[in-house]
Amino acid sequence: MHPIASQLLGKTDVGGSRCNPAAAAVLLLLCLGFLPSVATCPPCCLCASDIISCSGCNLSVLPFDLPSYATRLDLSHNALTVLHADWISQPFDRLAALILSKNSVSRIEVNTFNLTLHLLHLDLSSNQLTVLNSSIFTGLKELKELLLFGNQIVQINPGTFSDLYSLQRLYLSTNRLTVFPLWLFEESGGPHNLTFLDLSYNRLPKVPVQSLLNLTREGGIYLQENPLVCDCALLALQDYWMWKQYRPLVDFRGEYPCKEDAGLECSQQGVSDMPLEAPTYQVDPGNWLRVPCPGLTLPVQEGLVVFWVTPSTALNSSTNDLSAHVTVLPNGTLEIRGALIEDSGTYGCVVARGRYTDPSESLEISVVVGNLTTTSASGLVHRNGAEHFNTAFTTLASCVVSIVLVLLYLYLTPCRCRESRAEGSRGCGGRAIILCSDPSDVESGQRRSNGKRVAFLEPQAEDSNSGDPKPPVMNVGHVTTEGILKNGSRTVGQTLTDPAQMA
Repeated sequence: MHPIASQLLGKTDVGGSRCNPAAAAVLLLLCLGFLPSVATCPPCCLCASDIISCSGCNLSVLPFDLPSYATRLDLSHNALTVLHADWISQPFDRLAALILSKNSVSRIEVNTFNLTLHLLHLDLSSNQLTVLNSSIFTGLKELKELLLFGNQIVQINPGTFSDLYSLQRLYLSTNRLTVFPLWLFEESGGPHNLTFLDLSYNRLPKVPVQSLLNLTREGGIYLQENPLVCDCALLALQDYWMWKQYRPLVDFRGEYPCKEDAGLECSQQGVSDMPLEAPTYQVDPGNWLRVPCPGLTLPVQEGLVVFWVTPSTALNSSTNDLSAHVTVLPNGTLEIRGALIEDSGTYGCVVARGRYTDPSESLEISVVVGNLTTTSASGLVHRNGAEHFNTAFTTLASCVVSIVLVLLYLYLTPCRCRESRAEGSRGCGGRAIILCSDPSDVESGQRRSNGKRVAFLEPQAEDSNSGDPKPPVMNVGHVTTEGILKNGSRTVGQTLTDPAQMA
């Protein structure tokens, strides 16, 4: 019974013979559906704050009055078989984690998760799913982790994950897949942010080596314990992953088919010592460049496939596209036609060498196109000639300015003030500073009439303790206008003798 109705029904008269009229009204509203019912925790479930666990309750359907405020709902170890579109009776707007593992779910209908649109984690592991149909996960645009391991999945139809824009981790191990789901990365609207894919313990006989070289640059793909056919291409992939210390291979090194001695036939196809450091090749924009594969001797025997991992994609020597400006020749040489600035970066050569490559040896080369100052995807920085010119010009200008300042200091040294007792002055009473053109004038006290001199006049502060009249600021009777003006060739016949005339 609704809590409000229970409280109202409990309020009776003193004699207890009449029911409260308000309670009757509430019951009528409940019957008509105008008052929402308050969900309570089902008897077999455990409710702790916003976590609800109904694990092991042998449920075949979801309880009708399940609280919708949950952020985590655990329905594992039950008897659910089919997830219908209406299997949830009310929206779970706050639900972030839904656990449906250890049930008997064999079919999921379209729009099953329309009332749980904010899921971040969905666990459907250890069920009986065999086919994943299109659009069964429609609406889960915020889902980040999906667990489907431990089922019997043999087929994944295109469009199954078309709405999972935010999906980062997908677990598909321990199923019955026989085809690598490459479309998972290629279809529009798919999980393009996928960084973790577990395909271990399936039935994959082969994998697209070239696509994996491109995909595993940013994410991890686990392939251990699959019946993969060990050929030279797979050995090359495994050898390159080991050199790159690729975690899915390093952690499960003994669970891959290509062991240490499995590639002896491939190792006899012209593999020599590899350089210890990555060589750098430079080419001007628009020109052609050919780069040999590190450690691969020519000529290459027929049938050997050489892969190159470029900054944007992966290429191989068996599918040579003459229209592309970056190709791999049949002998394994990388050819760049009409080089672009975007072609700068690190290139890795992948070839079956029959052994795990020493990490100290280099399977990669660096390509620099032009002299522009750019930072490639590999972190390679190269500078242009204009920048070197600007740096040299700045250095030269700094040197010239320094020399000029030194010359000014040496040849325009301030002249010392000389006292002239004969004229009755008190030396530098006017604090005159005269810049001399020759430092020897300062020592000898001589002045040359044709030298350029600049006089800076500073009024002398009055001496309050002296009763003598204020002396003139400066007697510049010997300084003509020619000495004050910068242009010494221009002569003015008038000589300033009265300090008042200087104002």
